[in-house]
Amino acid sequence: MNFVSADSIRAAFSAAMSAMYRTEVPAYGTLMELVADVNAATLKAQPELLARLEDTDSLDRISEERHGAIRLGTAAELSMMRRAYAVMGMFPVGYYDLSAAGVPVHSTAFRPVADASLKINPFRVFTSLLRLDLIADEKLRKEAEETLAQRNIFTAGAVELIEIAEKQGGLTQEQADKFVAEVLETFRWHDKANVSAELYHRLHDAHRLIADVVSFKGPHINHLTPRTLDIDAVQAQMPARNISPKAVVEGPPTRKCAVLLRQTSFKALEEAVSFTDAAGEWKAGTHTARFGEIEQRGIALTPKGRGLYDTLLDKTRARIRPAPDGSNAAEYVRILSEVFEEFPDTWAEIREQGLGYFAYSIADRSKAKSELTAANLDSLIAEGAIQFDPIVYEDFLPVSAAGIFQSNLGDDDTQEFTESPNQKRFEADLGATVLNEFEHYARIERESVEGALKALAFTAAAE
Repeated sequence: MNFVSADSIRAAFSAAMSAMYRTEVPAYGTLMELVADVNAATLKAQPELLARLEDTDSLDRISEERHGAIRLGTAAELSMMRRAYAVMGMFPVGYYDLSAAGVPVHSTAFRPVADASLKINPFRVFTSLLRLDLIADEKLRKEAEETLAQRNIFTAGAVELIEIAEKQGGLTQEQADKFVAEVLETFRWHDKANVSAELYHRLHDAHRLIADVVSFKGPHINHLTPRTLDIDAVQAQMPARNISPKAVVEGPPTRKCAVLLRQTSFKALEEAVSFTDAAGEWKAGTHTARFGEIEQRGIALTPKGRGLYDTLLDKTRARIRPAPDGSNAAEYVRILSEVFEEFPDTWAEIREQGLGYFAYSIADRSKAKSELTAANLDSLIAEGAIQFDPIVYEDFLPVSAAGIFQSNLGDDDTQEFTESPNQKRFEADLGATVLNEFEHYARIERESVEGALKALAFTAAAE
């Protein structure tokens, strides 16, 4: 049979999701226009950045890049979602325990992992599973479990097409088009709750996110995130577009050499929803969940680099934490920048100190004087025969994710949960193991070194 590639299905789904969300949340469209303008201005002002993106085949993906986020309620939902993502060539990477940051979920990121697939369409979905075990009130926990057990977030058509794809090894174009339409329904907004207003408010009092996960027919996409090349410019220009940004950008401070992930967003919308009352009649109410987010991605850090990053972030937060109302935003940014001066800010230093992952390629074969081995990599770089580019961090940061959640759900008082990572339980519910991102980036780097050396040897032999 003639099957459509998983990459093509993912690209179609990402486009459909973006179109749906733009209709549901008009401010997202404004955000997309702002990001496009900032990216164009950044590339015009930095021709060297434009050249490197063109050389590494990364330019075209920037404008198409999105990540979304959903929150699921049960192991069965998580397992079926994994199977749906697999049809689109998206696989679980990393385990994130957000309980330590006051959010009762643990999560993974579903995304393409092959470089060629990322270049075609790097769509990712940060997918969280509610930790019902963290709800202290036994009665409320049981009510939440019963409510979740009664819903089915997938259409019959979506499940059927997932099973067909698994059985025959792919989907035809007609099947793929139907698959995109059917799975999109899982992410659609529903303005009628599955619970009474009374139960909603009790769930809400336990944690706003618990109410969001339990109370509705499905896990509406709660944000879509475009990628910008200059998040500080986006942050500064949002008010001029009638968008109010959160007080501070999550993640590392402004740097010449971007590391990991920086994110900002606008406050979640208060939206009209309906709840049932004791008589079974619909009662008007409101719910806050969906927002807009923007991200700027930097280099993927090694365990050593990530250790340094985490240490510096802890040092910053020991001195100051960003206030929910933004009252200490300027002071927080000042201290964050001051503390992070310990982190090298040139690509050469980051590479020499083993803090980040790089992709290696031929710069100029004629300059190679050293023997073409990995042991001589530094010499070949110094000679100008091999060059290196930072490998983009394709994943997430739990502290930043929690910061976005809390600021956009309006939590003035951060709720505390006992830190309780449970990757084995998460993977059992998922029905698969998650990919270790450090091992993945290390393999990409190692293969790029091997490829560059082979290419040098090949060109030498041909001369």
